[in-house]
Amino acid sequence: MKTQNPDLLRQVAVTVSLVICIVGSMIGVGVFGGTPIAQAAGGALAADSTLLAPATPAFSIWSVVYTGLVAYTVWQWLPSQRANLRQRSLGWIVAVSMVLNAAWILSVQAGWLFVSVLVILALLVTLVLAFLRYSQSRATSWVEAVVVDGTLGLYLGWTSVAVCANIAAALKASGFSGFGLRPEVWSVAVLAVVAVVGIALAIKGHGRLALAAAIAWGLAWITVGRSAAAPESFPTAVAAAVAAASVLGAAITVRTRVVLARVGASKH
Repeated sequence: MKTQNPDLLRQVAVTVSLVICIVGSMIGVGVFGGTPIAQAAGGALAADSTLLAPATPAFSIWSVVYTGLVAYTVWQWLPSQRANLRQRSLGWIVAVSMVLNAAWILSVQAGWLFVSVLVILALLVTLVLAFLRYSQSRATSWVEAVVVDGTLGLYLGWTSVAVCANIAAALKASGFSGFGLRPEVWSVAVLAVVAVVGIALAIKGHGRLALAAAIAWGLAWITVGRSAAAPESFPTAVAAAVAAASVLGAAITVRTRVVLARVGASKH
């Protein structure tokens, strides 16, 4: 019994955190009297607020992430997963990430932009830790690969882009002038960093496509936003497109090499 209690506690914690996360997301879209994120904090996080803000359709990825988190929560309740070492290493981290997700929404609702930056940075660190842990082993089935690796990959990938938009919004709201440099200089520099980080994650994660796809998704919608709506910025749009292609291309290349290596090993 002593060996089962910690596992049960973890499963319950994940479930409670999911409920908190979903309630937070409902508040974030205006249910329960909350203000939609795009309108909260004076519209600081709207799709046209900064050069690094993705176009509105980009945020539809949250529906996929939330669906994945629900699936993950159900998955970790399966008898075969209760004492699974992979779930033991991930459960508490995922639980913390879902609570941080809700905390981020509430901080934006309250108009605390710099607090929201700290929260989303904590969320990013949490998801990177989860990434480092699940990347150490392979999923034992395609279901686990989708529900666990896929969900957490999308979650981290999108957050990697969202954190840049969040910081840009907070700096703009605070009156940051960019030390006299043009806004495009900053946006292109940040996007270059995102590309480098995305490529590094692709290499470290053995070409995990969900992670790269989420990063590319966010970057592609920055391209759309800066091409089709104010504030328009050709340099930013091009940089985002190049960054998206670079991250996705790196992941596909690494993944292909991994698959070919496994095929070659199986023949010997």
